[in-house]
Amino acid sequence: MRIYLIGYMFSGKTTVGHKLALRLGYEWLDLDQLFECVFHTSIPIFFKRYGEEAFRKLEQKMLHSTADKDNIVISTGGGTPCHFDNMEWINSHGTSVYFDVTVETLLRRAQNSKKPRPLFAGMTDDERSAFIQQQLQARTAYYRKANIIFPADDPDINDLTRQLGL
Repeated sequence: MRIYLIGYMFSGKTTVGHKLALRLGYEWLDLDQLFECVFHTSIPIFFKRYGEEAFRKLEQKMLHSTADKDNIVISTGGGTPCHFDNMEWINSHGTSVYFDVTVETLLRRAQNSKKPRPLFAGMTDDERSAFIQQQLQARTAYYRKANIIFPADDPDINDLTRQLGL
């Protein structure tokens, strides 16, 4: 079984995904970490040098490389499902889970993050909130195509495993 976790940054895909994989005895893969490892650069630096289109094409290749894996939990990047036919591909190659989180929770997690995001550099709390709301509005239609919509403001891994039927 392939389980694809989708949702906005700070929705818990990496943290919960790793725990879920351990619970199930599955492999865990974070697409963003894989990208940075394979290309020996951070995603923000890659974006600056080559642009979003180049990133999205390589990101899609990384996503497609998961098709031959089994018993794996894959944490995708926040924008992964929103480009090309990635969401349809995800749903045809595994079970997708949308980590549905409120803007307030995302803001709190962003403020408490040990890994600050360059995307938010120099933004006030109000600007950050407006930015997240705008991006969520644009992405939610893709996210809601997931097989499972998982409320992740206070994620319960037992509930998630039940929803997955495991």
